[in-house]
Amino acid sequence: MSLGKALVLTISDSASMGKRDDLSGPEAKRTLEEAGFDVAAIEILPDERAGIESRLRRASDEGFRLVVTSGGTGLSPRDVTPEATQAVIDRNVPGIADLMRLESLKITPKAALSRAISGIRQSTLIINLPGSVKGVRECLAAVRPILAHAVETLQQSSLGCGE
Repeated sequence: MSLGKALVLTISDSASMGKRDDLSGPEAKRTLEEAGFDVAAIEILPDERAGIESRLRRASDEGFRLVVTSGGTGLSPRDVTPEATQAVIDRNVPGIADLMRLESLKITPKAALSRAISGIRQSTLIINLPGSVKGVRECLAAVRPILAHAVETLQQSSLGCGE
């Protein structure tokens, strides 16, 4: 049974300009498909806040149940994915980002530098992931056990049914 339609957004100036291959997006797609999502696409966007915000809004309006972003969560001045996400979500879900950081900290202390957030816009769950293949793999492994429940709960609430 499918958990619904998902979208992967790779946020990278160099990948959007064709200067490097996107490796993290395909890893997110593979992992999400294994978890039971129908990943409609991997899209590559530059590190530009307005464009990220616009695409996140449209994805929610298009009915995606899950949107994951890869990249733009670090400390560089161009890393604006968390700010773009914060601007479009209706409600924050800090436990998802906390869980990813907690599990990643077991592997590397650099996980403490992640500014990733997660939240809900309408009935779409949005999760920021790191921009590396390793980071995507580790963070999605951490949250995979709760994703089905999260998107099913959001779907029920959008249909007017409570838990």
